[in-house]
Amino acid sequence: MDYNILWFVLIAVLFTGFFFLEGFDYGVGTLLHFISKDEKDRTQIIQTIGPVWDGNEVWMITAGGAMFAAFPHVYATMFSTFYIALFLMLVALILRGVAFEFRHHRDDDEWKRRWSCALTIGSVIPAFLWGVAVTNLIAGLPIGANMVYQGGFFDLLTPYTVVGGVTFLCVFAFHGAAFLSLRLTNTYLLARARTLALKFGAAAAVFYVLCMILTYTETDLYDSTAAGAALFVSAVLFVAGLVAMYMRAQKPAFILGGLAIVGTTVGFFTGLFPRLMVSSLNPGWSLTIRNASSTEYTLSIMTIAAVILVPIVLIYQIWTYYIFRKRITPESAAHTEY
Repeated sequence: MDYNILWFVLIAVLFTGFFFLEGFDYGVGTLLHFISKDEKDRTQIIQTIGPVWDGNEVWMITAGGAMFAAFPHVYATMFSTFYIALFLMLVALILRGVAFEFRHHRDDDEWKRRWSCALTIGSVIPAFLWGVAVTNLIAGLPIGANMVYQGGFFDLLTPYTVVGGVTFLCVFAFHGAAFLSLRLTNTYLLARARTLALKFGAAAAVFYVLCMILTYTETDLYDSTAAGAALFVSAVLFVAGLVAMYMRAQKPAFILGGLAIVGTTVGFFTGLFPRLMVSSLNPGWSLTIRNASSTEYTLSIMTIAAVILVPIVLIYQIWTYYIFRKRITPESAAHTEY
């Protein structure tokens, strides 16, 4: 068994699950400020992700841990390259987590309004920065022969990566709105969620197409037929999801939007393979599943642990979603807050 390929696939699966699950989390947080100014309405919105948001974050932590153990050189280079960006993301995520916990500690609209704003900020920043990070990874970074990043923070912000960041933000917002349409009962909030889904969805479709065009001009991703096909199918799926939302078919809209996120992530990883970080200075200096990996013995031990523990985590998370599957009503939101 080729453990290097296996762990590349596993990390791709972890990031795919993260973007799908945390995507609607970020989307709900992004929309919180726009759907309603009433804090009671916002409480209902927060209730939709309150029981599951921290479990969704685990996918990111697990992906980072797997990267650290399986491909330590990639972990070291990536975290030094994106140091400031990851610091900003960490601050935003801490602010977001604190907002979930602190918002309901006082029955004061002004207090809740501040934490609602913090939750939105803590959702928008990571969503945007993930788009910047992913597009930087496939476009290539000035990585030297010693696997050290040669640039600075603002070198990460190019027209292509900014478009990537906005695309991620808009796609996640649509995904979040579709999720809300399946979890709320309040007629006004459902109407607002649909309206915002159509607006952010239309913006996402435009930016998605622009991002794919820039991906063709700025990267070699389309050298892989499979990657190009995955991205094309994802674009079609997203447009179909937008049409479904327009037709008031909320469940198909959520499923199709989610599949578009999955397909896009798969396309990016397929186009990268066997690389994990592309060097724009010299293709031979790129970090791959071979020159950046741990020893075969380490990967074999990790595989045994993954075979045992990953199914347990998946069963637990599926059970959590099953337990909290019911729609949120104004009455239930008034009795329980997250």
